[in-house]
Amino acid sequence: MDPSRLLFPRSVAVVGASDRQGSYADLVLRNLAAYEFPGRVWGVNPQRDEVHGRECFPSVAELPEPVDAVVVAIPAPGVAAVIEEAGATGCGGAIVISAGFAEIEAGRGLQRDLRVAARRHDLPVCGPNGNGILAVSARAPMWGDAAEPFEPGPVAMISQSGNVAVNALGSERGLRFHTVISTGNQAVMDASDWLAAIADADGVRSVAMFLEGDGEGSRLACALARCADAGIGVSVLKVGSSEAGARSAAAHTAAVAGDQKVFRALIEEAGAAWARDPHELLEIAKAFAEPRARVRPGGGLAVLTCSGGDSGIAGDEADAIGVPLPLLSERTRTALEELLPDEATIANPLDYTALIWGDVERLRDIIRVVGGDPAIDQVMVLYDHPRNLFGPSVESWGAVRRGIIAGAEATDASVLVASTLPDLIDDAASMELAAKGVAPLSGVRTALSVARALRIPQADPKRIRAIAAAAASTVDGPSDTGGEWLAEAAAKKLLAEAGVAVPRGTLADDADAAVAAWRELGAPVAMKLSAPGLLHKSEAGALELGLDDEASVRAAFERLAGIEAPAGGRILVEEMAEPEAELLMAAHRDGVVPALAIGFGGIWTEALDDVAVVPLPVDSGRAERAIRSLRAAPLITGGRGREPLDVSAAARLAARAGEALLACGLDLIELNPVVVGQRGCMAVDAVVRGPAAKARAEAA
Repeated sequence: MDPSRLLFPRSVAVVGASDRQGSYADLVLRNLAAYEFPGRVWGVNPQRDEVHGRECFPSVAELPEPVDAVVVAIPAPGVAAVIEEAGATGCGGAIVISAGFAEIEAGRGLQRDLRVAARRHDLPVCGPNGNGILAVSARAPMWGDAAEPFEPGPVAMISQSGNVAVNALGSERGLRFHTVISTGNQAVMDASDWLAAIADADGVRSVAMFLEGDGEGSRLACALARCADAGIGVSVLKVGSSEAGARSAAAHTAAVAGDQKVFRALIEEAGAAWARDPHELLEIAKAFAEPRARVRPGGGLAVLTCSGGDSGIAGDEADAIGVPLPLLSERTRTALEELLPDEATIANPLDYTALIWGDVERLRDIIRVVGGDPAIDQVMVLYDHPRNLFGPSVESWGAVRRGIIAGAEATDASVLVASTLPDLIDDAASMELAAKGVAPLSGVRTALSVARALRIPQADPKRIRAIAAAAASTVDGPSDTGGEWLAEAAAKKLLAEAGVAVPRGTLADDADAAVAAWRELGAPVAMKLSAPGLLHKSEAGALELGLDDEASVRAAFERLAGIEAPAGGRILVEEMAEPEAELLMAAHRDGVVPALAIGFGGIWTEALDDVAVVPLPVDSGRAERAIRSLRAAPLITGGRGREPLDVSAAARLAARAGEALLACGLDLIELNPVVVGQRGCMAVDAVVRGPAAKARAEAA
């Protein structure tokens, strides 16, 4: 579906046209008039000849021509018929503001009828139960709320919440929108579809997304790849958590790598920023829209302020959220001594004092000198703009802004401006700064988070499309009923064939066979009950370790054989592996895209909550970076005088597990623990679930 006619309409029809004040149709017609929409506008209302001076027609089919955008604001039972007419007559798309659809039990059938009609004609639909589309750049506010006219800008917003979008439009923060889309129930087009469409729109430099649901991972990844191609920055705020991970609740994976973590991993892999609240979402989007604001990872931030108190606050906040403030070089310090009064504290943050407030040239030179420091590629100037300035203070504050702008022009560093409190920055002053390439930000903590987001590496579109392809291979998600758990022996046979290192072992049907296996392995053995669906052997008492004599092997077999187990249970005898360190590795499809989770394993997996999640496919290099990113990574990389373990072998094993999941069409491969030694590693316990598992188990 191509929604471009909805985003850049030249004609609009409002179905349910009314002048009843406060009605959705009334608001849309008033908004179109206020924005002086340059295209043709008609009403559709069989009871009226005209509304608000606009000619009315009885139906969409009787309009003078097929319109680009049909705005529907009538009761839900009549909407599907309007969609049918709009599609049949060649209209460009529909925006359904009406409520009463799948958000309530009684409306689910009505939404199904709407969707069927739209898909029959390949008609893009926004909604239902949303505020619509505010196409600011096209002066087309097809919006079911009051929309004050303002000049267009480079930021688009896609929101599953109408109220979040309304609040964003009402805030004054030096932010100007290109397009705002309230997706509503997403009966036909979801947020991913709109993101893909926005990626092709002229004039968009960043997109803010407020999401309540996961959507389809392959479509989202494809849309993110298109944004990466176009150089469009994306910031995402997602609320709520899915219960999809409950399908693997019998294993550890659901607890350590739930859907929200997988979703965030996809967003970050795509070079997008993860926001914590609506304020941060909009501030990141605003900064992403400034071409000079983005910097490469590796440099540092310097904070400049005229207040010792603000300097201390900024330093504490930077430390709290992990934004490094490098020491200034001796050369920089020497140059600053010539520019600053004696009362100044030369450090980072830099307190240049209020003694030079309003000194345009000196502030310019301070920014130039600090921005030229070898360790600095971002300069953040704290600047508060009180309301109701008057008299000489207007010029004084204006001089500070001119100094900041001049400094930004004199340095190659990215220059940001931040207020200490979110409301201490004026909209007009913010626009003045933004027009000169200086991103204005609201509130120190949020500004520092934005500075960190501006260092996110640019995404590789090929990598994102590979993730999309992996997700598309199972667009229906994990098996709800057909999936089978493999017995451990069968799971390890499958994994060994895929190149995943597992212990040597064999199945034993009686005590004599168990003793023979122990002798053949020539080392202490572990004995365990291997049965489909038996996932936590320690809790079930289905595991014996460190057996190294005939009597203990026979006794262990007799005890394990007496445990009531699922059908097909057999005794597995395996060589013991010495655990120098234990990892958990889990490849699974329960999230928005297939993903690999890596954390420290054993009994502490869930308690430590130290997990790296990477969307599949994953090569060994990417898996190794994930392992090294864990907080506890020094335990295996050689921290505090420890001997380094074979991280490369662990990474190769993780990558092969991910490959096996995709190649075999499985839902879950969980390896816990994977024991890592100084030379090599192996998966000593394995859980596998998937549609093909039953056949593989029978063949094992």
